[in-house]
Amino acid sequence: MWLAIATAVAGCASEPRVSPPAPAPGSANTAPAGPRYNLTGYSAAFKEGYADACASRRNDERFKSDADYQMGWNDGSSLCAVGGRESGIAWPHRR
Repeated sequence: MWLAIATAVAGCASEPRVSPPAPAPGSANTAPAGPRYNLTGYSAAFKEGYADACASRRNDERFKSDADYQMGWNDGSSLCAVGGRESGIAWPHRR
């Protein structure tokens, strides 16, 4: 019985996470710091609105005329302000 419990508990153990090495300064793989987005499955207009909102900018003309841009901007504005900027990850609402 104890052997079965010990085996089950040992199977739940995980290996420590190891961060990948940082790219060398000035290398081509160096990206600017900022939030990451998981916008798979959304239209290009939604993605652009979301990114604009998280960057605290808005294309007013497009906001008025493009429903996808407007929806992306509204989601980005809400979520990036709530915690995406602090955590580096922002997740949009699904429609």
